[in-house]
Amino acid sequence: MTAEAGWFKTSRDGDCLVVETGGRWNVRTVEALEGKLRKIGVEARTGSPATRARIDMTAVDALDTAGAWLITRTRLGLSAAGIQAEVTGAGAAYVALLERVEKALALERPEPQKANRFFRLLEGLGKAQFEMFAVARNLLSFFGLTLIVFFRVLLRPGRLRFTALVFRMHSTGMSALPIVGLLSFLIGVVVAFQGADQLRQFGAEIFTVNLLGVSILRELGPLITAILIAGRSGSAFTAQIGTMKVNQEIDAMETIGLDPIEILVIPRVLALMITLPLLVFYADIMAMLGGMLMATTALDISVSTFLKQLQSSVTITTFMVGMVKAPVFAFLISLVGCFEGFNVSGSAESVGRKTTTSVVEAIFLVIVVDAAFSITFSFLGI
Repeated sequence: MTAEAGWFKTSRDGDCLVVETGGRWNVRTVEALEGKLRKIGVEARTGSPATRARIDMTAVDALDTAGAWLITRTRLGLSAAGIQAEVTGAGAAYVALLERVEKALALERPEPQKANRFFRLLEGLGKAQFEMFAVARNLLSFFGLTLIVFFRVLLRPGRLRFTALVFRMHSTGMSALPIVGLLSFLIGVVVAFQGADQLRQFGAEIFTVNLLGVSILRELGPLITAILIAGRSGSAFTAQIGTMKVNQEIDAMETIGLDPIEILVIPRVLALMITLPLLVFYADIMAMLGGMLMATTALDISVSTFLKQLQSSVTITTFMVGMVKAPVFAFLISLVGCFEGFNVSGSAESVGRKTTTSVVEAIFLVIVVDAAFSITFSFLGI
């Protein structure tokens, strides 16, 4: 044993376990002693169990807080095991240090106070606000990056991947015709039926056509179509890009010098901005057909009367108000879908979670922007 190293050895004096310590017990040497000291309690209980223990510090050359903590913890551990332990042979300075360490160990840690439910609610609201602002900031940054790449592609049209664009137009447009047409037809039936049920009280069933035309063309057609596409195509964008992110395909693109925004985002954004206005127009026609079917069967309004009343109540402005919203909704849906796809982490669970998030965020933004359009058009008198 060197003079620098701390050491200890154990012996028996009848029923007393003697622990002789020596050398330098400081932060540099106690790490090697800690594991061995934990076995002292086992030694005290083997053979003839010891009832007393004495830690002899006569040969200790140096002691700091770490060494004092180790010796004090050993003594307290023996005491907790039912063995009366004491420290002997320590100088006055060492005794003072041991007492201070023991007092520090004996301090009871206060139990953490349970937060008030009201404060927990405020804390949750605050965290939600910060998370919402963080998502909005990141989405705005992604919006700016997409615009930069978009204008770069416009300046160099040869960089646009037309094959991917046509494929996305087919998947977001042609494939969506059945579900959009069926739901729009049924919505037209419901609006005409409910409107006629209320207007019949005033003998004004003919104005059901006015209600149907204005509500479908201005609001319900674009809004319902956008919500359907957000759940269908927006979620698909997130799942596709998210799966590529999990499989590290996007990292591979960047490694070989390809721009993921240009390859993955721009074709999807352009495709949806082209197809959604066409889907809205198709939804308007199907909703009008559904309303006309209800009017002719339940209200005894002929097809010619329906078309004349529709022509007198609906102007080209009414139709254009709804159509103007479609490309804006398409841009928001595709932007959010791609944004959440790039935010997927390295797990399949994250793909599902981000897909759900993208649908919720897209529908929320569509409704908010639709409300902003309505307020703006009302303010402008359109």
